[in-house]
Amino acid sequence: MVVVDHAVRHHTLRLLPKVVGLPVQSFHFKRCGSTLSKPTTSEPLPAQVVFSGIQPTGVPHLGNYLGALQQWVQLQDQAARDTKLIFSVVDLHALTVPQNKFQLQRWTVETIASLLAVGLDHKRSTIFCQSAVPAHVEMMWILSCTASMGYLSRMTQWKSKLALKDGVLPLEQNAKEKLNLGLFSYPVLQAADVLVHGCAYPTVYFQAIRSFLERATHVPVGEDQVQHLEFTRACVNDFNSVHGNILVQPTTLLSPAKRVMSLRDPLQKMSKSNKDPRSKILLTDSPEEIHLKIKHALTDSISGISFDIAARPGVSNLLEILSHVDPDRRSPQLWAGECRNLKMRVFKELVSDKVSSSLSGFRERYTSLMEGQNHSHLKDVAQHGANEARDNSARVLAKVRDAIGI
Repeated sequence: MVVVDHAVRHHTLRLLPKVVGLPVQSFHFKRCGSTLSKPTTSEPLPAQVVFSGIQPTGVPHLGNYLGALQQWVQLQDQAARDTKLIFSVVDLHALTVPQNKFQLQRWTVETIASLLAVGLDHKRSTIFCQSAVPAHVEMMWILSCTASMGYLSRMTQWKSKLALKDGVLPLEQNAKEKLNLGLFSYPVLQAADVLVHGCAYPTVYFQAIRSFLERATHVPVGEDQVQHLEFTRACVNDFNSVHGNILVQPTTLLSPAKRVMSLRDPLQKMSKSNKDPRSKILLTDSPEEIHLKIKHALTDSISGISFDIAARPGVSNLLEILSHVDPDRRSPQLWAGECRNLKMRVFKELVSDKVSSSLSGFRERYTSLMEGQNHSHLKDVAQHGANEARDNSARVLAKVRDAIGI
């Protein structure tokens, strides 16, 4: 989380992440070349804003849960009551590749049900579909007018999506034949998603305190999304250099779980796009399905169990999964010590039992939410969240519009 340090040491606005287990980072904001003044009276701690999004790909897999969704729930449960929590199903991002409209609609419903089933409370958190809030697209266009084409060219994700080499440029023949504008520029939309819920940096210190509610200052992401947050910060710098200090830099929260690797190729992360169903564990998988997938997980022929990512990536991946689903959060190294004399078959059965047990509550809640009559409840949750998100983004976008003269 991000809060304002009341001490305001050295006459600066200091932001401190307050999530347990995350390193403290400091940011010093200046305006017009001078530092912000220290308030002369005591002010209460400002509200905080958390924003994150997930693509509508249906039921999440274990990597989605450990890499992001679990942290969303922890943020919700640990945050102060005046913290604003905004979680979006980013359906516009899904359009960068061809979609079957009926499948996309079904996946969107399944994703909303999954967010509720993992423990998000729609009365506490704003849960909505990105396409229901037009301010996201308007903010994208505004940012596009100052965003760097060169920076976008260096982004790695569009290249990996198209199976291109890292050094390729968008106008090279092999790239431009495959690349569409949406895929190339979607980091700008991702930046808009964050910043449309997170700007309004006024000139007066007390106003900055009071309007903190309107600014998305904290963005929980997986390790592979850090580059996109760096691009967002670059968008802030580009916009502010033209229009003044309007946008505020967001802070990245890395999930302690980081990446969960594929069960069939432990050198690649677990992914919904992998066509081999044995490569991933879906949160709705039955105990029998989980047992079968982990039984066929790629490991090695070395006797015993040990944690060595370089030499034993498959075994190490299972140990990390075991650590992440352990209620006591014992480390992979500690689990390796406890399991060192186990045969691989017995070890995999242990991992299967622990994973299945950890997902049993989700399976029950998801099944209940997806029953016929509850679909209207899911639509109501999304509509209520969209109304809240439109109200929040409208306040922010009004200040951006005023800054640029429209």
